[in-house]
Amino acid sequence: MKLDLKALGITIGLMWAGAVLIVGLANLIWPAYGTSFLQVTASIYPGYHASGSLGDVVAGTLYALVDGAVGGLILAWLYNCLVAKKTA
Repeated sequence: MKLDLKALGITIGLMWAGAVLIVGLANLIWPAYGTSFLQVTASIYPGYHASGSLGDVVAGTLYALVDGAVGGLILAWLYNCLVAKKTA
């Protein structure tokens, strides 16, 4: 069984962006919440700063969406390559 590259990319992108969005919004409400997670995220994405502003939450969410989608595409592609070699 092969994975649909586009579907898995979109799914993982939305899930990762949703996680960053939820933690970012929770951090806006409770400033101590998720600071370590947001600092790690800020260390990965250039231009994103875990400063606790709404603009940063949006920027981090967009970075996470693209990052998750690309990661999902690579995961599905690699899986499909390994499945094809196993069945050959």
